Amino acid sequence: MLAIPGIIALIIFIYARPQEFFEHLRVVPWLYAFFALAAFGILLDLRVKNARLFSTPQLPWVLLFLCWASLTVLIRAPGGAFDHILGLSICVALFLLIAHGVQSFRALHIVSGVVLAMVLLVCGVGAHQGFAPTGCVIVDESNPGDTATGKPDGRPCITPRSCYGGDAEPGADYMCEHIGLLGTTSVGRGRVRYRGVLQDPNELALAGGAGLPLAFAFGQLKKTGFHRNFLGLLTLVLVLLCAVLTASRGGQLVCLVVLAAYFGKRAGLGGVLGAGVLAAPLLMFGGRSGQEADSSTLERIGCWSEAISMWREHPIVGVGLGQFVEHHYMTAHNSYLLALAELGLPGMLLFGIIVYLSTKIPFAVLRHMSAPSSEYLRLGMPLANAWAMALLAAFAGLSVGIFFLSFTYHYVLWIYVGLSGALYSAVHRHDPTFRVRLRLADLALVSGLAMAIIVFVFFYTRWKLS
Repeated sequence: MLAIPGIIALIIFIYARPQEFFEHLRVVPWLYAFFALAAFGILLDLRVKNARLFSTPQLPWVLLFLCWASLTVLIRAPGGAFDHILGLSICVALFLLIAHGVQSFRALHIVSGVVLAMVLLVCGVGAHQGFAPTGCVIVDESNPGDTATGKPDGRPCITPRSCYGGDAEPGADYMCEHIGLLGTTSVGRGRVRYRGVLQDPNELALAGGAGLPLAFAFGQLKKTGFHRNFLGLLTLVLVLLCAVLTASRGGQLVCLVVLAAYFGKRAGLGGVLGAGVLAAPLLMFGGRSGQEADSSTLERIGCWSEAISMWREHPIVGVGLGQFVEHHYMTAHNSYLLALAELGLPGMLLFGIIVYLSTKIPFAVLRHMSAPSSEYLRLGMPLANAWAMALLAAFAGLSVGIFFLSFTYHYVLWIYVGLSGALYSAVHRHDPTFRVRLRLADLALVSGLAMAIIVFVFFYTRWKLS
């Protein structure tokens, strides 16, 4: 399919961020160039009948979410609306291109393989960084108040104090962090991270955990025992190691949920409990602890409380898209609450519907494949089952992980929303009877979960902050 090269280039650009360590690449707006390439490829595919024009289940809700979010910022902060609308539009465009440009199992196999390769890259860089020597990092003074970005100056160190002697820059602030590949550095006394949209350790851990089931899918499709197990085992070790080195409790929880999904499929409730027992040491000893962990937890609870307060003051349209940090010094640290605070209750419900439908699609595919209605689907059943289970596990992990991170408008989340749509496109193209709809019962469930989150957070934050 002619759209695939542009989609692949977009995924590599978003994950790997090559323009950040090859400075000569910065002169070209690659993001928009790759979007144009992918969109042109889709048009060519439609022209030569490589693709068909139909809607994925998420499409109307994604477009409605974009329109509602744009309306909120135009009402609350019209002066800075363009940048925020453009940022969300990029997320929506990612979904549109992947969900509607990938319409075959083979194309889904290729695109998912690229996502997995990027997960291995960023987690590999993180794992190497965790064991790399420490060095002096000059804090970037161009971002006032941001002490997490900087550039290594080539001098080794043991503590930050040792960076201020010798050839230190006069008046500069220094960190002493691990110096990794591609000019990456750790942050917060050794927490590993990557660059760009994954420069936060928690987001790197979440991206790794969400990518883990993709490796299991590739292993499931291999015929020989060695190849069947090697990729999955390698990815599991690398992702778990990276999650531990990020010291992200949320990222490690995502890994646990993904593993529990696979254990649960094979062994039911006993498998889920077994996964919990096996992963307990990771959760007990892999995250931050002591005063640092307590401080982080209190900060997050404070952000949740602020989100509820913003919503109570502006229940319908919220404070506006991208305006949370204009009312509080930190972001919400919860994707559902961020949507609630910025976009009001309608925005939270729309976001919840998008995540719900993206989870329902692979679940529906697994049920549909259990009684295939055509010879083609019987031939394609292993591919459909493998990718449906992988995306179901990925969204199980993402749904939990984004409860502790502001991932509402994050490119990685919207790539997976696109992959879920692509799975639907691949199945629907070869079996037009396959449908996934948002029924009244589904809407009631999403609404109930949204209200449960609001009520739980309201009472939990009052209890913790009292």
